[in-house]
Amino acid sequence: MSEALVVGLVSISDRASAGVYEDKGIPALQDWLGSALTTPWRAETRLIADDRESIENTLVELVDRAGCHLVLTTGGTGPAPRDVTPEATLAVADKEMPGFGEEMRRISLNFVPTAILSRQVAVIRKQALIINLPGQPKSIRETLEGVRDADGNVRHVGIFAAVPYCIDLIGGPYAETDPAVIKAFRPKSAIRPQA
Repeated sequence: MSEALVVGLVSISDRASAGVYEDKGIPALQDWLGSALTTPWRAETRLIADDRESIENTLVELVDRAGCHLVLTTGGTGPAPRDVTPEATLAVADKEMPGFGEEMRRISLNFVPTAILSRQVAVIRKQALIINLPGQPKSIRETLEGVRDADGNVRHVGIFAAVPYCIDLIGGPYAETDPAVIKAFRPKSAIRPQA
């Protein structure tokens, strides 16, 4: 059996972390990953305040100590003064992966013109890919999975199509997806035969 993919799921919200309302980000991510991934995976979840030091410390802990291969954050990517997720993410990065942020905004622009206000980034830290996702469960799904037409056909591929191969390239476990949800793309030379 292949090594399990360890995914850090971080919901960043002052009010949800204080118990003012129920967090919807982590459950949305768990549900989506449960439908998309067909190889073994497990989640490390964290619900934290919109505070730069807390975000930085959480990302470092998930990668350096919990051994996450992928970290998905939700929340804190807008222009408001308390939105500091991108700054915290860049502060702990070894490399920036700008294509992810560009593509997330392009996908979201299919739905709302305010997508241009989003500041999501993606980075590599050691052996992990860290991606800032939007805060709303519907937007999380759309960015990961892509845009479908009325018949359910994909007309704009989601960012998760590139995630498994990126994880391969940085030394993580081989992850496969259900093509009905999102088809992972790899060059032919990187595709492993199914067991």
